[in-house]
Amino acid sequence: MRKKIFKRLALAIAIGAAGISASNLALANHAWGNYHWARSTPQFTLKLGNNLTTSAWTARLSQTSNDWNAGNTPALTAIVGGGTSARTCKMVPGTTQVCNASYGNNGWLGLASININGDHITQGTAKMNDTYFNTTTYNNVNEREHVMCQEVAHTFGLGHQSEDGSSQNSCMDYFSNTGAYATSTVSTKPNAHDFSLLNSIYSHLDSTSTVAATPGPVGSAAKGGANVDISDDPNSWGALMKQSANGRASTYQRHNDDGSVTLTHVFWTNEAAASCPSCDHRRQYWDSH
Repeated sequence: MRKKIFKRLALAIAIGAAGISASNLALANHAWGNYHWARSTPQFTLKLGNNLTTSAWTARLSQTSNDWNAGNTPALTAIVGGGTSARTCKMVPGTTQVCNASYGNNGWLGLASININGDHITQGTAKMNDTYFNTTTYNNVNEREHVMCQEVAHTFGLGHQSEDGSSQNSCMDYFSNTGAYATSTVSTKPNAHDFSLLNSIYSHLDSTSTVAATPGPVGSAAKGGANVDISDDPNSWGALMKQSANGRASTYQRHNDDGSVTLTHVFWTNEAAASCPSCDHRRQYWDSH
């Protein structure tokens, strides 16, 4: 018993000496998995394909890119011309394609997908659902920025700092900038923990690169065999692997014919989560149509 007490005391002293709280230690480890873009240079630039159709979303992507570039990490971003259409939002190798459209009354605000080979991300998409963002509840600058910042960051390999709805003042939490908080800018940008984790994820070099591809024309990602894209059918997401206790965050996994895996993070609306936190929400919406 004394040994356990001394060990706990030593840990508390070590944490206090470093000026880091136990909760912050947990927050610092919020990677999606071991997934990362392969690159052979100390710093790399992830191309964000701009398929956005409104100035409101274009401004949010610009802000997101600037915010992630401000962290002194190996991962930089650059906005380039889109390589797909906003509606289909197909993957393009070596890029994250960013899209908005009225994707339907399907319960989700934002959806981020990555295709991986082993631990290496090869391509990704970030989708914003205007069916909800065009409503009074979600149509504000701060909620748009929160979701845009988070969906793009998922395609770096980052997961959530928190999924309980509390604000960590990071766009990687599940705070809701709606209602009384619609004018609040908390949780709309990355914070120090996010940048620390990016430095950790990309602390090593690879012998190859998956960010060297040049964006091609619409549909180029479909060439070469297996379809790795996520369609309007939520069954294309694969199996539900994880869901937060409050029902706002879900992760799905699909194994593809070419041996790759497509992973999808879904950011559900407040209403979808509240209606049945433990449900696979896609069943609530898709099966009823």
